[in-house]
Formats: sequence, structure tokens, C-alpha cells
Amino acid sequence: MGNAWIVIQTLFESLNVEVVVPPTNSKRTLNLGTKLSPESACLPLKLNLGNYVEAADHGADTIVITGGIGPCRFGLYGEVERQILREAGYDYDVVILEPPDGSMLGLFKRIRYLAGTKNSWAQIIKALRFAYRKSVALDRVEDLIHAARPRLPQPKETEKLYEDAKRRLSQTMTDQGLKETVRWVQESICERQWELQGASDGLREPLRIGIIGEIYTILDPYTSGDVERHLGRLGVEVDRSIYISGWTGNHVFQGLAPGYRSIKSYPRHAKPYLPHFVGGHGQETVGAAVKFAQEGFDGIIQIFPLTCMPEIVAASILPKIQEAYKVPIMTLIIDEHSGQAGVQTRLEAFVDLLERSNLQTLQRETGKTRGDVLSVGGR
Repeated sequence: MGNAWIVIQTLFESLNVEVVVPPTNSKRTLNLGTKLSPESACLPLKLNLGNYVEAADHGADTIVITGGIGPCRFGLYGEVERQILREAGYDYDVVILEPPDGSMLGLFKRIRYLAGTKNSWAQIIKALRFAYRKSVALDRVEDLIHAARPRLPQPKETEKLYEDAKRRLSQTMTDQGLKETVRWVQESICERQWELQGASDGLREPLRIGIIGEIYTILDPYTSGDVERHLGRLGVEVDRSIYISGWTGNHVFQGLAPGYRSIKSYPRHAKPYLPHFVGGHGQETVGAAVKFAQEGFDGIIQIFPLTCMPEIVAASILPKIQEAYKVPIMTLIIDEHSGQAGVQTRLEAFVDLLERSNLQTLQRETGKTRGDVLSVGGR
């Protein structure tokens, strides 16, 4: 699921547990998983199964997956995948970590099973805390890249910086290394920005679009059609409703560690439109849409896998938010037949709509066009 592997690998390797990281999601991954999945299964399950098949080729023998509660099929993933893999001839040991809302004793037993008797609870807690801090650093880097993409002229340089930063974060096992990597990204961006400011009268203020929806589809670039990268290259600054550390801090650490971009306020923002839990991230999607609209974002894009019930509920409410705040909202529904070209075409049309609308508003109200100079490092 996007960069989650970096955090999870750090957690287990801190406990001397060997980790097999399967290849990044690809068409091959999806094809492998689709062959094993029920046709009506949502896209993340199909990609999960493809990941497991590819990981088996690299020697993996155990799967660790979180559980879920409420009206979302993710809560059934572990058991469904266990059965599918067994019938397909894969002898995996599937360990399901249910959320703390369920049995704490069962959760502790599974953590102990994975960590082994050689690790004390103090070591386990220390590893959890460091992995969490790494997730915060990773999210900060992602946000810096979101701000840099529309402002720096060379997309390849920005993407190389991002990949280098992820590589550094995946390898470092110290808090100092985390801080140095984040600082290095900030300085690299600021240095390039000052060069641009010296060569021009000003940098164009980008449009801002908020990305909301189901966690897997908005965190994983392959699944979303690489929406964030495409928008950045179209001159748009993006922000997401969910970051790994924000979700972990709220759901795993019960709000005691807010993480980067905390999601604690979403139920409050959603209350006038959706006052109760509907499973998955439905309520968070509605709350994030309200929050982005209140913060003056130019547009909002909801992304979710086909047949995802919580997001379908949220999608039915978003037109009310669009009308109340006069903010354009587009919905992208993803399945195994979705192609990047189609997604990119829709993004281009949406951005063009926002550009025209904003230009008309600015000319009507001030007689000026967009041209303010912004500082990337100041986010």
C-alpha cells in the first residue's frame, strides 16, 4: 500500500524478523491476483493476492495483515485470502492483527507470536515507536514533494529527489537519520526554488486539490493511476485526507500519537452531513471534504475501488458539500479495467475547469491574474 512497506519493514527488522518485500504493484501483480479472486472482489484484495503470489516466489512463508471492524469487506480479507491461497496451493501462515477495538489479548498474543520469544515487550514497544516516527518522517517528505512538484520545472529531478529520500528513510535506523533526511529534502527544494526566483519575477501560485477516499486507493500510486504525480505535473499542489502516520496514530495508538495530518477532526467536520460511522473511511472522506473546502482548496477528488460501500455512501453526500461550499468535486472509481490514460484525461479536464473558473473569478474581483510567490519550505 504505497510507502507502508518502509514502515512495516522497519518494525519487523528492528525485531530481527526477516522481511520479504514483494515487487511494487504492477499490471503483473494485478493479473496474478485477479485470476485468484472472485470477480466482485474490490481492487485492493486482488492486488493483495498478487503481492502474496509474488512474495512466495521470493521465499515468503508468512503473511501479516490487519483486521477490521464495521461494514467494510476489509475485515474479511484475512480469512478470505487465507482460504483462496490454500486452495491455490500456497502454504502461507496468515496472521491477522485485529484492531484494538476487538480483543486486546488476542492482539498481544499475535504480536508476541510474530516477534518471537527473543524480544522483550520493551523491545517490541521501542520498535513500534521508532517505526511510527519513521512513518511521520516519511509523510513529511511526501508532503514536501507534493508542494515541490508544481513549483519546480523539472519533474524528473523532483521524482529523483523523492526516490532518494525514500531510499534513505528505508535504510536509516536512527532518529538522527530521520531528521537529516527530512532536512536534506527541505534544503534541496529550497535551494532549487531560490535559483528559480533569481531567474524570474515570480513563481506561479498553483491550484490546490484535496485527495479523499478509501485509504488503499489514495495511498498506492499504481491503484490511483498515479494521480498525485499527474496533478503535480499539471501544476497542481495536492494534499491527502489520510497519511500513514495520521491513520496509525488515530486507530492504532488511539489518538495518543496524532501523526502527520491527524484525522481526529474528520468526524466533527462530517457531523452535519454524516454523523455516524458507516465502515471503512466513509465518514472520514466526508469530513475531509468539508475540511478541504473550508480551507479554500480549489477542488476535491474522491478515489475509491469499484463496489466500495462506505465510499459509495460518502459519494452520495459529496454533492451537498459541493453545493454548500461551491467547490468542484470529482469522483474516480477504480477497478482492474481502469487505465492511466483514462485517469489522466479526466484529471486534465478537471484541472482545466478549475483554471478557467479561478481565472474568471480573479479577473472579476481584482482584475489580476495568479502570480504570487510562495515558499515551499513554509508549509
